Amino acid sequence: MNSYRTKLLHTLFLTATAIVAALSMLIISQDVSAKRIEIDLPLNVSSSKHIEEPISNWPTLSDDWASYSIKSGETLTDLFVRAKLPLDDLYRLIYSPIKTDLSHLRPKQKIHVQTDHSGAIKAIRLDHSAQSVVLFSLAGEKFTEKPFFRETEKVLQYRQGSIKDSFFAAGENANLSQQSIMALANLFGWDIDFSLDTRPNDSFKVLYYQEFLDGEFFKDGDILAAEFINQGKSYRAVRYVDSKGNIDYFSPDGRNMRKQFLRSPVDFTRISSHFTTRRFHPVLHKFRSHRGTDYAASRGTPVKSTGSGKVITAGYNSSYGKHVVIQHGTRYTTLYAHLNGFAKGVRRGERVQQGQMIGYVGSTGLASGPHLHYEFRVNGIHKNPVTVQLPDVAPISDKERERFQQYTQNIIANLDSYPNIQLASLEKN
Repeated sequence: MNSYRTKLLHTLFLTATAIVAALSMLIISQDVSAKRIEIDLPLNVSSSKHIEEPISNWPTLSDDWASYSIKSGETLTDLFVRAKLPLDDLYRLIYSPIKTDLSHLRPKQKIHVQTDHSGAIKAIRLDHSAQSVVLFSLAGEKFTEKPFFRETEKVLQYRQGSIKDSFFAAGENANLSQQSIMALANLFGWDIDFSLDTRPNDSFKVLYYQEFLDGEFFKDGDILAAEFINQGKSYRAVRYVDSKGNIDYFSPDGRNMRKQFLRSPVDFTRISSHFTTRRFHPVLHKFRSHRGTDYAASRGTPVKSTGSGKVITAGYNSSYGKHVVIQHGTRYTTLYAHLNGFAKGVRRGERVQQGQMIGYVGSTGLASGPHLHYEFRVNGIHKNPVTVQLPDVAPISDKERERFQQYTQNIIANLDSYPNIQLASLEKN
C-alpha cells in the first residue's frame, strides 16, 4: 500500500512539474496577434548599485574563513575588537575607495573573514541577503570591492480555495503562505473589506511564483494574476509591467486596482458598530449619532493609514482618546480614535503613506473596550466608511492599452485554464 501511494505521489509530482513548466513557457512566450508578449520579471535589487558578477563566480567559503554575526547595536569596530581581528586591516578597509556603507550593519547580518597563517586579513565577505553579497579583497594597502547577486529560480504555482470560516483559514487550506495570503488581501483590499465583506462560499484563485535558491524554497514571489469572487461578484487583477518598467496591478479592463484609500484601516477584524445616526452609547448610556465605523480588535493591533496625506492631529481628547487625523488633499480627511499609542514618527505636520502604520488599537477616551473608531469625511461631511465611493487612481494609459490588452488576454487565459489542464493531465495518467 505504501509503495502504491509513493508511486502515485511521484507520478502526481512529475505531472504537476510538467504542467508548471509548460504553463511557464506559455505565459512567457505565447504569441498574441503575431506579437511576442513577455512577462517582465523585476530583478531583486542588491543594496549595492555596482555592476554585478554572474552567479558562476559566487564567492564561496573555505576552511580559512571565519564567520561572524552582527549583534544588536554592534558596529564594525566592535566586531573587530570582539573577534580580535587586526585593527590595521579595519582602517585599511574604512579608508579604501569603496561604495558600500559599512556604518549601518543590521543585527544578525553575516560577515565572513579570510585570514592567512599569520592572522592578517586577506578578504572580507559581507552578506546583504541570501542573494546579495559584497567581497572586499586586500590588494596592497587598499581593499577592492566587488558585489555579487544571484537570481532565484522561479516556479509557477496555482492555488484556489473557497471560504468556510475565514479568508485566512481558506488561504492556509489552499497551501498559501501567510505572505501570499496577505498579498492577495492587499491586492483586493481597495474593493473588499476582508473584515466585513467576505462570506461562506466566496472563492479565489491565484497564479504566482515561488522562488528557489540552491534547490531549496526561498520565498513566495509575485502574484501574476488572481480572481476573488465575493458575494457572487468577480474581482480580477493582473500584474503588469509597462514599457518604462513601472509595475502595478490592474483589472482586465485597465482600471488600477489601487484606490486613493484602502477600504479598512485594520486587517482581519470584525465591525462591532456601524455608521448610524442613532446608536446607544455603551459608556454615556444614551442615544447619539455614530458617524464612523468601529473595528473590534485586540489591544496593540496595528492601525494603518487608509490613504497618503498629512497628519493634522496626533493627540488626545476626552472623547476620542488618543487619535490621529490625516488630511488627504483638499477634500478628504480620515480619523483614527481610541488608540493605545502612536507609531514612531507620527506627529502633527508629518506626511504618511497609504498603508503606513500610524498607531495601535486601544481603549482610550470614551471606549468600553479595545477597538478602533474610524471616520471618513468628504469636504468636512461624515460619510459611511463601508459604503462611500472611493476615488480611483489613474487607469492604464492610452499609450499602453494595446500592449496591456494583449498581455492580459494571455495571462487571464492561463488563470482560467490552469485547473482544467491539471485535471486533463491527471486523467490521462
